[in-house]
Amino acid sequence: MSTLSKLADTLVGSEIVKLGNAISERIRQGEKIYNFTIGDFDPKIFPIPAQLEHEIIAAYQQKYTNYPPADGVLELRNAISKFLEKYASLTYSNSEILVASGGRPLIYTLFKTIVDEGDKVIYAVPSWNNNHYANLTNATHCLINTTPENNFMPTPADIEPHISGATLLCLCTPQNPTGTTLSKSHFSEICKMIVDENNRRQANEKKLYLMFDQMYWTLTHGSTQHANPIQVSSEMRPYTIFIDGISKSFAATGVRVGWAFGPAFIIAKMKALLSHVGAWAPMAEQKAVAQFLQNYDAIDAYFLQFKEALAIRLNAFYNGFIALKNKGYKVNAIAPQAAIYLTIEVNLVGATTSNGQVLANQADVTNYILSEVKVAIVPFYCFGAPATSAWYRMSIGTSKIEEVDAVLSSFENAMATLTW
Repeated sequence: MSTLSKLADTLVGSEIVKLGNAISERIRQGEKIYNFTIGDFDPKIFPIPAQLEHEIIAAYQQKYTNYPPADGVLELRNAISKFLEKYASLTYSNSEILVASGGRPLIYTLFKTIVDEGDKVIYAVPSWNNNHYANLTNATHCLINTTPENNFMPTPADIEPHISGATLLCLCTPQNPTGTTLSKSHFSEICKMIVDENNRRQANEKKLYLMFDQMYWTLTHGSTQHANPIQVSSEMRPYTIFIDGISKSFAATGVRVGWAFGPAFIIAKMKALLSHVGAWAPMAEQKAVAQFLQNYDAIDAYFLQFKEALAIRLNAFYNGFIALKNKGYKVNAIAPQAAIYLTIEVNLVGATTSNGQVLANQADVTNYILSEVKVAIVPFYCFGAPATSAWYRMSIGTSKIEEVDAVLSSFENAMATLTW
């Protein structure tokens, strides 16, 4: 008999963090591995903006080391408000904004604010951690298995059967793990379904809310344009809670400043919950980000070079995998749209290695990529997709452009030794 809680007995840690830690340990032991697992950046390749670094140092020198306010320092919330208005055409007051130490505590407090045990939570797979947050609230999982034909994004037709009686719909665009985006036409249909469903509900019924994770919204590439629910439908404002922050926009994953914004009464309840969790962003970092977000020239300059460097790597890997596909190898890739991820397919189940081992399942393929190609990538089954999925996330935040050819050659050499 367990002596712990039911939650503890059923809790599963982050598969991606576990995999990344295991790979990092092998690298520390001297093994040469190209590690494209964690959605993070190598600060030597992608440093945070110089102006932001300067402001953080200055804030500590000014002794900003005490507790911050529970909802975030006022000047930061005001700066976020102006930042959103300038770059996203979104108008939210400081009372509708909540600051925390990145997106995770905000998502957790949002789930705890809205979702009761047994409530229906709709989310697509593969997607980042929605399954875990649904577990933490004992929610009823309404899973949507997405397809490469739709860029692994949920369609209105996928969502519609689950809408009735649901409490929370989770959307992330640009999406982690795929680096793809939701089309504006599909987005418009989804928003209309939410509004229509809420109009059908009685006054005493819980509404259907949208958790809109746009952590990667500034990192679109090529002709891709980010759309948000309020732009698509002004009627979505009472039902939408945004998750956002600096982690990916400014390669500042370790600085730990994120924010949520949405209806003031929901943000107030999230603030109350967060006050008990205590997952605030540090005071000095909040002060620094408040100053940095007002420096639009520095922001524009950083975005220009940062996005170009990301796009060069994503396109180089994409073109390389398509070239391998054209040579007859069983690989594929989806053209990069946004974020720091390339979605690739490595479909080697059934092949026999040079030492006679049959790659009987996708886990065998993943191990083969690691042991023979010396590349660590995250299978989509770590993001809730079926165990048979041959698709992977390649995170390029640690990639050196001069290593792209070596990685692709390693893939080709390892696949060339396989027999069928």
